[in-house]
Amino acid sequence: MVVEIFPPYPPELSQTQLSYLLQALTDYSLSHGLTVRPAESFISEKLSPNGALATHAPITLFPSPFPRSCWEAGRAVQKDYNELYARVAGNAEWLKKTMVELSKVDDFTARLYKVHLDVKAEGFVQPLSLGLFRSDYMLHMAAPEGPKTPPVVHQVEFNTIASSFGALSTRVSELHRHLAKMGAYPPDSIIKPENIPVSPALQGLAKGLSVAHKAYGNGGDGRSTAILMIIQPGEKNVFDQRWLEYELLEKHSVQTYRISLADVPKLTDLASSTQALIYSPPHAPNTQIEISTVYFRAGYGPGDYSGEDDWAARTTLERSKAIKCPSVITQLAGAKKIQQVLAMDGIVEGFLADKGVSSQVRGTFAAIHPLDKSPAGIAARKLALEKPDTYVLKPQREGGGNNIYRGDIPGFLKSIPESHWSGYILMELIEPPSLENTIIRNGGLMSGGVVGELGVYGAILWKDGEGEERGKGLKEIVMNEEVGWLLRTKGRESDEGGVAAGFGSVDAVLLVD
Repeated sequence: MVVEIFPPYPPELSQTQLSYLLQALTDYSLSHGLTVRPAESFISEKLSPNGALATHAPITLFPSPFPRSCWEAGRAVQKDYNELYARVAGNAEWLKKTMVELSKVDDFTARLYKVHLDVKAEGFVQPLSLGLFRSDYMLHMAAPEGPKTPPVVHQVEFNTIASSFGALSTRVSELHRHLAKMGAYPPDSIIKPENIPVSPALQGLAKGLSVAHKAYGNGGDGRSTAILMIIQPGEKNVFDQRWLEYELLEKHSVQTYRISLADVPKLTDLASSTQALIYSPPHAPNTQIEISTVYFRAGYGPGDYSGEDDWAARTTLERSKAIKCPSVITQLAGAKKIQQVLAMDGIVEGFLADKGVSSQVRGTFAAIHPLDKSPAGIAARKLALEKPDTYVLKPQREGGGNNIYRGDIPGFLKSIPESHWSGYILMELIEPPSLENTIIRNGGLMSGGVVGELGVYGAILWKDGEGEERGKGLKEIVMNEEVGWLLRTKGRESDEGGVAAGFGSVDAVLLVD
């Protein structure tokens, strides 16, 4: 059921108004780096030698209305979520049972967990961990009685690795605010610049990396230090990453280098005495840089590991003295199965002792079910096979495009061994209110019903126990902040929301009361 809670939206435009708005939007986006590299299908090497071409990111023509109370609610619990997942990641003993079970049915989880166990057997050399997290929410109509029932936010997922579009979230909110200021929207519309807050995610995420960099300390033997960003070859979302690099250098005087997993054995070494990660920039012969922080913008899915060399590279990085963002165990803490386990009675409360805090966090949970052979899992299997129309089936994957929806669930489950079902979770579909907008992608305009997903970013640096105390719970939180937000908007007919995966667009929040 679709419920209308917003005033009529978006405002109607004449053809002249639309042309003016599109030109202003395009020029501002290209002038201010709200950009991505175009897909190969739209260009040729002849047209774009050395990646010379860029286009604006998929964006909405109008900022999307979002209830102020829900925006505030999502932001209010982010520091608590940061702490929750840091405490989960810091308690490898608690994670062990779930990881062992998942490893039996999910090869990718098994390989990641093996990396963790291999390095654990040798002994961890870096007690600090950095999390640049993003908690994703959708508006949910809590009751179907009618439009007077206020919506609430329900969590879709929690991202612990490669939480992207932070920089572009800052740029797109600046864009829509600018368009409102310059009068590009009709003056009698609800679009006012004071109701379009600018997301500080670019600055906040860079601050988190900078705090980790400084916490690492000085390099050994007089070496300078820097951050190493692990990227995918041929990355299209390069400008979102570059903005963080520029912010780190200009505002924090921290240098960042970018390499792929395949480059790790060619360009890095571990210092034998300290396990410091030493990077040799190919453009600067005879230069050695000690890496303070490894920031993963790749490595979150099986496709990022083309073979054993890439897995060996991930192990080298995990073994190193550099602070990891994230460590392997922190990446595993973001598994969908952990999200489901945390929703069980009493689990969150075991990590967040303050009942008020744990209650607020639990209040954002959607209904999530296991698909194992527990009584709850057996009941959920029955729902998935017989009444799938209000559910989504989720694997242990990040990046968009991996979920199975509604009527496709029974056929999918029957197509895989039943022994693998426990590698998935069943989540009740969130019912968002009705909204329309126009999405601009690759020059084309798509107008109609849309659904928005609010992502709230967090930055947390924590210290784990050392020696035999490692994995038994975190010892100290060095930094913990909510650092901004992202609104991703997709066509209502599209189930997936990943922008980089080709499903959604970046959008700005238009606060409504």
